[in-house]
Amino acid sequence: MNRLDRHRARRALLLVAAAAAAALSSGCAADSATSTPTSATSDRQAEVAERGASVMPFDLERTTHRFARTDTGGVQTVVADDPRDTAQITLIRDHLTAEVDRFRRGDFTDPARIHGNEMPGLQALRAHGGGITIDYETTPDGARATYTTGDAGLRNALHAWFDAQVSDHGQHATR
Repeated sequence: MNRLDRHRARRALLLVAAAAAAALSSGCAADSATSTPTSATSDRQAEVAERGASVMPFDLERTTHRFARTDTGGVQTVVADDPRDTAQITLIRDHLTAEVDRFRRGDFTDPARIHGNEMPGLQALRAHGGGITIDYETTPDGARATYTTGDAGLRNALHAWFDAQVSDHGQHATR
């Protein structure tokens, strides 16, 4: 199975698991209060995707964000779902290069435009004052930013920021 087929199979499995979890959590009741969190989450993810399209030049439907926590920060990877999609790979690399440059200076304007100023971890990241080292590297199918800090508060802010990204981007992001 090639990478694209594995990715599609993983997404299908996640959708089945999400549907099963939603069915189990709602029980047999058709209470509208029970369905509100799922609806609110879906609405939030749709809003984030719409705002993201104005900030991120690549196609969210053809790419995946990965946010992996580490003991010293985290690793953000953005990849094209099809490793032969050179147009998406170029857009990913150009965007992440520019973002890493801004993030190093504490400029997190783009994530705030997408997720809102109240995004978990965002205020601490804006004020990091060089307390986070951010390294950029290309990958065969996109690019990666590695965030490293010895400050426990900044590490926790990064983890909160990563968690918010995964939650807000829904099917377009993984851990």
